[in-house]
Amino acid sequence: MIYWPLSPIAFTIGPITVAWYGIFVALAVITLVVWALAAARKDDRLSYDIVINAAIVGIPSGIIGARLLHVIDYWSYYSQHPNEIVGGAGLAIYGAVLGAALGIWIYSRFRKISFGHLADVIAPGIILAQAIGRVGCTFNGCCYGLETDIFCAIVYTNPASNGPVGIPVHPTQIYEIIYNLIVFVVLLLLRGRFRPDGSLFLIYLTLYSLWRFGIDFIREGTPFLFGLHEAQVISIIVLVIAVTRLALRTRRVSQGEAS
Repeated sequence: MIYWPLSPIAFTIGPITVAWYGIFVALAVITLVVWALAAARKDDRLSYDIVINAAIVGIPSGIIGARLLHVIDYWSYYSQHPNEIVGGAGLAIYGAVLGAALGIWIYSRFRKISFGHLADVIAPGIILAQAIGRVGCTFNGCCYGLETDIFCAIVYTNPASNGPVGIPVHPTQIYEIIYNLIVFVVLLLLRGRFRPDGSLFLIYLTLYSLWRFGIDFIREGTPFLFGLHEAQVISIIVLVIAVTRLALRTRRVSQGEAS
């Protein structure tokens, strides 16, 4: 078993407490922005200006989306504590991805650039950022799995942990870190192999949604609809949309080449 004695708190400066979770979420955002900036150097359809403006729009819209889905998921609590709705104590990764995507899509419409192309460019960076963010979840003790006795179970021993102290659980955060890194490599290998714009981003959404639907069966969570977690319900919706659009796009390209 993996015994985790580390505190979720990295350090304190006077009244200010800095958590590992916040540090790794910040690192994840920085990684994604740096990835996009590096890609813009080699892409004549992008520029630093486009990437910076997309980040200015995408980061706050992602935070709002992440918080919104978290509050909806735990509405039974927040309905009784409305003063805590605005805050950063809980974020949903799906809300971050979909919220940021919506914000950047709106920006791309105003700027008259291809959202699909930009989304394809940053897709590998998104899943890499998610892997980094899950490191923060591991330190924090959140997003843990169900109780288990398997050899790689994680046991949080620090009393300040947000995980169940002293109980062996599935290390679903670590499972996802590994999976996300695998998807990162897959997306790198698939870059430039699919047309039209937006296809790689749809593949990313498909691969992550498949994972999230499955992993939540062994992850602690609150039933949302039909006994499924909120993330599983969203996964089904995203899967249907992404796979359908990907199939239609591939068919159109094939028909175009055939003609």
